[in-house]
Amino acid sequence: MYRVKQKQQARHKRHGFTLLEMLIVLGIILVIAAMVVPNLLGSQKKANIKATRASIHNLEQAFKLYAAENNGEYPQGGQEQIQLLLEPPTSSGDQATEPFIESMPLDAWGQVFQYEYPNNKSKSTKPAIWSSGPNQQDENGSGDDVNNWDQTE
Repeated sequence: MYRVKQKQQARHKRHGFTLLEMLIVLGIILVIAAMVVPNLLGSQKKANIKATRASIHNLEQAFKLYAAENNGEYPQGGQEQIQLLLEPPTSSGDQATEPFIESMPLDAWGQVFQYEYPNNKSKSTKPAIWSSGPNQQDENGSGDDVNNWDQTE
């Protein structure tokens, strides 16, 4: 009877998991993670592309405001023309004016946008604006670059 009582007490004193139980739980977690992580990585890329498209749209709007202040003319040239948006517009009157953008816009990968006007990339009359895309290599608006003339995604 004494031994039966010791076994019952030993069973009640056990607090914790065995090594085998821990390995099984760890294995289950790893299997679930292996199924979920690839889906998350694909979602992140799509989210970055969408965020970059939104930034390009905002940059287009800033250039439209610039054109409205300058007799409907977009600035001609390349990427350096984005700097013009950081300067307050020259307007007649004594009113203080704000710049068209507050800081240099960056794409979702931290790269500066590219700009070209006149637009030689499409038949559009608006400026060409593009990002180097996920591979962060400027392919002149093609490849995986995200641009404002080819809205495929």
